[in-house]
Amino acid sequence: MSTAGGLHKAPERVSNIGGNCLQIFSTSPRGWKPAEISKEQVEKFQQAKREYGVDPVYFHAAYLINLAGSPATQEKSVRSLTAELQAAERLGVKGTIVHLGSFLKDAQGREADRHKTEFGSEYDELLGNIRTVLQATPPETLFIIENMGMRKIGLALEEIAFLIKELKDERVRVCLDTCHLHAAGYDLSGPDKLQEFLDRFDKLIGLDRLEVWHINDSRDEFGSLRDRHENLKEGQIPAEVFTSLLNSDRIKDRPFILETPGFDDNGPDKDNMDILKSLIQ
Repeated sequence: MSTAGGLHKAPERVSNIGGNCLQIFSTSPRGWKPAEISKEQVEKFQQAKREYGVDPVYFHAAYLINLAGSPATQEKSVRSLTAELQAAERLGVKGTIVHLGSFLKDAQGREADRHKTEFGSEYDELLGNIRTVLQATPPETLFIIENMGMRKIGLALEEIAFLIKELKDERVRVCLDTCHLHAAGYDLSGPDKLQEFLDRFDKLIGLDRLEVWHINDSRDEFGSLRDRHENLKEGQIPAEVFTSLLNSDRIKDRPFILETPGFDDNGPDKDNMDILKSLIQ
């Protein structure tokens, strides 16, 4: 949700469209300026959370973050994420949801492989950067890796599993995005396919690491490796995918966050929220 007018405006906005959890940016998502939160902002935000019954709340990290990019970008990314998680602790935000980025070689075209099982030293700097962020931030905040639908780090569940195993830190969690899973070729169409996917996720990563879902339809076809969100029931993802997610006993207690463009192109709206709620059985 938008934080125009102040962070404390977002809980009211999400409540007005029928939501009770929230994702916001701590600062401009397209810049490097770190989050600077005053005591007054903290008090107003925490009061608004209580008043509108909005919980949990997550940050989404800036789009420029790349923990495996050039040395300068890595340094800026670590600084940005550190400031964000420090702000999260003050505001009562659970953590930040992060696109890890891509290796420099990916700019020349990385082969998309959802079944990659071997990972080498190219991950050392990435892992070191995540450890630096974790060591410099409050222990109750979460570092949440989002799966990717393009040729970037996090395309394969195995890749995320490798990172979590190497990091050995309970603060590292996972956010799954339905558009990204669709783009990457993970089939969730119906209860049986969902159970197969969750079994695989549980074996590789552990369902206890699954923190939150991003619920988005997709403009593009299954396995397209294109990440373009669409409003619910207007894209290429079958409605049964969302129905299965919302009604699965294994995951229905997780937060579900809309990132749809909105029917008026102003972001997640009541119409998308109403569609989502209508699928609950």
